[in-house]
Amino acid sequence: MPTFSRPLHPALAPLVASLVGYDYRLPADAVHRGLPSTSATVVIALDEPLDCGWLDDETSSRFWTLIGGLHVRPALIRTHGHQVGLQVALTPLGLRALTGAPAGEYTRQLLDEHDLALLPAGLHERLQEADWRTRFELVEEVLLRRLAGADAELRPELARAWDRLTGGTIAIAALADEVGWSRRHLLNQVRAEFGLDPRTIRRLGRFERARALAQRNASLADVAARCGYADQAHLTRDWRALAGVTPRATLAEFPTVQEPLD
Repeated sequence: MPTFSRPLHPALAPLVASLVGYDYRLPADAVHRGLPSTSATVVIALDEPLDCGWLDDETSSRFWTLIGGLHVRPALIRTHGHQVGLQVALTPLGLRALTGAPAGEYTRQLLDEHDLALLPAGLHERLQEADWRTRFELVEEVLLRRLAGADAELRPELARAWDRLTGGTIAIAALADEVGWSRRHLLNQVRAEFGLDPRTIRRLGRFERARALAQRNASLADVAARCGYADQAHLTRDWRALAGVTPRATLAEFPTVQEPLD
């Protein structure tokens, strides 16, 4: 069940967190969890549409290209035994550049590409016919054309707030002082741009760091200590609330072998 990756073009660094190809062959009833993170997601399915919905919603929809905003509950992807495609993780600035709207407009949403018309006509067919290296080149070309020339930027205070909230455990009052805003103004501005309050963004950043450490085989006790949880039990409770399952169940879900293209 390989995934494929290669280094991003430097011009995409502020906008795209990662670009990954995947080819999963699994039991027909296997379900993949799209976990909360600090990135919005664009998934381009190549073999069959994604069968996707939220964990707490019995309904699901099918998407050839899915745009998922920031969220705090897992999306469930029913694989039907085989999934092939590309996944682009966008920063909030990248989502703003791609769509022309703040990330907050897409929070907790799963949208079809046809609702937004972001990708050029014919791209999907070309991706289906191409090899993996060409697929990456085609997607990167589109991103460079759409994102690099876009007139999108965050206010410096918001960019600072995002970096501090996702990268550490800063107190909200201290962050407000740091950017020169009142706590209320900080809350209102962060919600308007990102669709989530500062504490939730900080929580997602902590969860993302914990996942990265746990995937490198760090003990959960060590992960809890290094990421600012009170203890391992606190880590497990928060992880279950965001992922819907325990850390060990998450890590065991889809073991993959990554194959670099360069």
